[in-house]
Amino acid sequence: MAQKPSIPKGTRDFNPEQVAKRNYIFSTIKSQFERFGFQPIETPSFENSDTLMGKYGEEGDRLIFKILNSGDYLSKVDDALYREKNSNATTPKISEKALRYDLTVPFARYVVQHQNEIEFPFKRYQIQPVWRADRPQKGRFREFYQCDADVVGSDSLLQEVEFIQLYDSVFSALKLEGVTIKINNRKILSGIAEVIGASDKLIDFTVALDKLDKIGEEKVKEEMLAKGISQEGIEKLQPLFSISGSFESQIDSLKGILSTSEEGAKGIEELSTINKTISALGLKTATLQLDVTLARGLNYYTGAIFEVAAPKGVKMGSIGGGGRYDDLTGIFGLKNVSGVGISFGLDRIYLVLEELNLFPDTITKSTEVLFINFGDNEALACLKAVQSLREHAVNAELYPDAAKMKKQMNYANRRAIPFVVLVGEEELKNNSFTLKNMATGEQTTLNLEQLVARFK
Repeated sequence: MAQKPSIPKGTRDFNPEQVAKRNYIFSTIKSQFERFGFQPIETPSFENSDTLMGKYGEEGDRLIFKILNSGDYLSKVDDALYREKNSNATTPKISEKALRYDLTVPFARYVVQHQNEIEFPFKRYQIQPVWRADRPQKGRFREFYQCDADVVGSDSLLQEVEFIQLYDSVFSALKLEGVTIKINNRKILSGIAEVIGASDKLIDFTVALDKLDKIGEEKVKEEMLAKGISQEGIEKLQPLFSISGSFESQIDSLKGILSTSEEGAKGIEELSTINKTISALGLKTATLQLDVTLARGLNYYTGAIFEVAAPKGVKMGSIGGGGRYDDLTGIFGLKNVSGVGISFGLDRIYLVLEELNLFPDTITKSTEVLFINFGDNEALACLKAVQSLREHAVNAELYPDAAKMKKQMNYANRRAIPFVVLVGEEELKNNSFTLKNMATGEQTTLNLEQLVARFK
């Protein structure tokens, strides 16, 4: 018996309707990217392992899909190492490449590799799939698309302002109103780590803090303790968990908490500048909110950190995120190139639009008119008409076989094709076409010119 076909967990097939809806999101985002002056690039689906490893923190490294070397990949592993069963030591011997985990690190590699061809500041967008060996769940997949926009070569805070506006413009264009753009600053997190005496454990601190929404305050504290952050230091964190109110009031609270940290003060100043500029410009449908516990546990963020939450009432994780990464290109040898970027979570945005019924009815439209096939002579006349309609940007097709009328009509109904055209002996003789509205049953006899005009 043949094995039942399947696909790996965390991956999906997409039917024509789903592809049409996904393309609607893609095209909406792309149009806004280009309106803001971003240019498209693409990078390979897999990179050299040393390009990716060590850039996402310990947890991120574990989620990178490694690609086995071709051929006899175990031949370079000596017997002693093989017997140790040490995967960390063995992996570099059998795997030199990996599927990309995100689009940001490959972009940094691209900038360094093509630095002599690029005009700085360089504004790029990229819409491609990425892969993560994560545990699949609602809105979280192992293969998914990211839609990124980044600017490198400018340390101006006006870039952060523009990205907030870009988020607002995209979600407004998608009619997804009421999203919250959360913002924090890595300098503030560094300042907090300094104040609690955990500067040497900044990564452990931010990774734990980033889980606050998922596991709660007490579990975050337990994880910090387990990572070696002192009980006294964690107690000093308490005001952080209870900060609330307006952007301005939270800034005032932070000034008190971080009064002894120069780094923290820089973060407060940057956030204040961004907020004042956005307040002066205004947003269409989104809200900017300061979230002092927002960490996004990735090693490369150095300044502003963004995360976008779906409208209230929609149970969904973040639908976008990003931040500033002053040091990212430095790891590939290009120093002093500041960058900032954001990403849109296509798959989660899709689920939110679906839940809120925000997809336009017209986007799933494919074939507008199907010509019924009555035989060779009739089919040739139909094909001439199909050709003429297509030249006038009308989606038209001929049923390929001279099957029974009922079968062809059922085909049109199942595919939700709104019109069919019948060309029988009478129509051939008169050089005419009978157009049938599948919803009302109404039939009209037209010549070719009238038929084309009906759909133009």
